Amino acid sequence: MRALPVDAASLCTLGTPFGSETMCASTSLAATFDELQFDLGEGPSWDAMTTRRPVLIDDFQTVQHSNWPALMKAALAFEVRSVLAFPLTMGSIDIGAVSLFSHGPRVLTVGQIRDAEVLTQIAAGQVLRRSLASHAQKTDLEDNEGYSRRVVHQATGMVLAQLHLSAADALLIIHGHAFSRGRTVREVADDVVTRRLDFSSMLET
Repeated sequence: MRALPVDAASLCTLGTPFGSETMCASTSLAATFDELQFDLGEGPSWDAMTTRRPVLIDDFQTVQHSNWPALMKAALAFEVRSVLAFPLTMGSIDIGAVSLFSHGPRVLTVGQIRDAEVLTQIAAGQVLRRSLASHAQKTDLEDNEGYSRRVVHQATGMVLAQLHLSAADALLIIHGHAFSRGRTVREVADDVVTRRLDFSSMLET
């Protein structure tokens, strides 16, 4: 909030496997706007996550040819003019979105958009760690044995090189991908090591 010229912000997860939930919101208005998007299944947050691109609405009250007719109608009662949604993603994993709100029309500079994207990326790792900690992950008996640890370690190094991440974030990507696909960490690590799974190529499609 202090880094950008906006009046409110929210961070939410969307759809499977993490569920649609507001993880944090600076005001009740921001939280309520998220709830509308959850209930209606449409809105800038959904579009930002689906396209993996920011959705920047300078003046929400004058948007023409909107893809969100139900949300537009419901939002008329809110004192929201600018809605800026940034995709909350990490590697191949779509998590949700960060939304910024202003009571008046708002256009961010290129530098401010870049700052928002950096802050959103930092938040993505924190949300993914929290989500994985709060959900029971599919495991098997070999996941904690020596061979599995070696495979996961090797796969972590490969993902690190593919995505230019830290070792901790590369391992987080493996765990998150396993959870989002309903697989074990070892299964995903095996696919990475045998080159059946390349996260860099997944991001290009």
